[in-house]
Amino acid sequence: MTSPVIPTIRPARPEDVPAVVAMVHELAEYERAPDQCHLTTEQLTSALFTTTPALFGHVAVDERDEPVGFALWFLNFSTWAGVHGIYLEDLYVRPSARGTGAGRLLLATLADICVQRGYQRLEWWMIDWNPAAGFYASIGAEQLNEWVPYRLSGEALHGLAARAQAATTHPNHRPGRVPDRRDEA
Repeated sequence: MTSPVIPTIRPARPEDVPAVVAMVHELAEYERAPDQCHLTTEQLTSALFTTTPALFGHVAVDERDEPVGFALWFLNFSTWAGVHGIYLEDLYVRPSARGTGAGRLLLATLADICVQRGYQRLEWWMIDWNPAAGFYASIGAEQLNEWVPYRLSGEALHGLAARAQAATTHPNHRPGRVPDRRDEA
């Protein structure tokens, strides 16, 4: 019996984008939310390959250089540590490539970027029922329970944004200042 071929990890290229988008949709299906995933090839290409990208990607490729997994990530910043870190938005390995070390190598690549650049953190969120929790624990990742995620989206996001827009038209508005309750009285 032959052992599985260990994938190679490299930065994503424009020609990888359709495969990565397909895998993002596979991930959404796995996470029981396929109707919430609307990512297109055009959107991901634009995000990854602009002159000043805010999103970065790596792929795990097989012996034919075909993507079998990916990591999409961006920089965050710790005000307490005073340095950047990496936030891993998505990590996914196709079922056919699981057990090859692709996931571990993708994470190791991001950890190496952190170390090389002096970043102190590699962080991500995981859906609570994902069986990858054991894998993450095996590489030394610690689960953070004391932090509670919050999200503004949809109507709530637009409603709050409208307050900022209204503040710029308030009679006491000065650039760089948001009116407070005393201005409303």
